[in-house]
Amino acid sequence: MYIVVFTAELIDPGGHYFAMAEKLRKLAFDDYGCLGFEAVCEGKVEIAVSRWDSLEDIQRWKQDPVHQSAQHLAHQWYKSWKVIITEVAREYSGEQ
Repeated sequence: MYIVVFTAELIDPGGHYFAMAEKLRKLAFDDYGCLGFEAVCEGKVEIAVSRWDSLEDIQRWKQDPVHQSAQHLAHQWYKSWKVIITEVAREYSGEQ
């Protein structure tokens, strides 16, 4: 399994940004095999973590036409951004 961590400093995203984010999330799950996705915002900082089965799935997702059009709009939404892709060595969880 692989984890993609996306961090960004938002400028002033507005409603169009959040509509696109929801559309992209649905595409990632429905068409590209995304296994999980969580995102949080604190002030103008956004952190999104997604889980994937393979690097190939991540690459196919990166090349999606809707995803690419959103990437071209990044300069309108983000002051800065960073993507980290890493392989999971171990995963465990608990419940109460």
